[in-house]
Amino acid sequence: MKNGKTYLPKAEEITRKWHFIDADGQVLGRLAVRVAALLRGKRKAIYTSHIDCGDFVVLTNVSKIVLTGKKLEQKTAFSFSGYPGGAKLTPYSKLMAENPEKAVRIAVKGMLPQNKLADKQMKRLKLFKGAEHTHQAQAVTK
Repeated sequence: MKNGKTYLPKAEEITRKWHFIDADGQVLGRLAVRVAALLRGKRKAIYTSHIDCGDFVVLTNVSKIVLTGKKLEQKTAFSFSGYPGGAKLTPYSKLMAENPEKAVRIAVKGMLPQNKLADKQMKRLKLFKGAEHTHQAQAVTK
């Protein structure tokens, strides 16, 4: 830019695409990195860290995500109720069997900024255990 001014995209200038990702056989962490980048909009030319310019992401076959090494037996998910003694440790073997969507949400949320912007970005993440999803009407791209 010749005038030396920084360009900031306005809300009406931001276009949001729909991305369809089949998670069958993909590694949890590597998939979470790709999803977090799409939710933040880091691959767009208009990316600005403090403005929400990301896209929608539809993940299917979440139940078929894999963990490498011994993570399935050794890794645990931590949650805390806020009360004394309210800490819960859930092994990923149980978490992936019962609620694989929660495991993906934890992984993606950890890769987003820890602020209010992340909550807006997480709302655009759509997770489905099987191959069918309810977003056929949107212009889904692979």
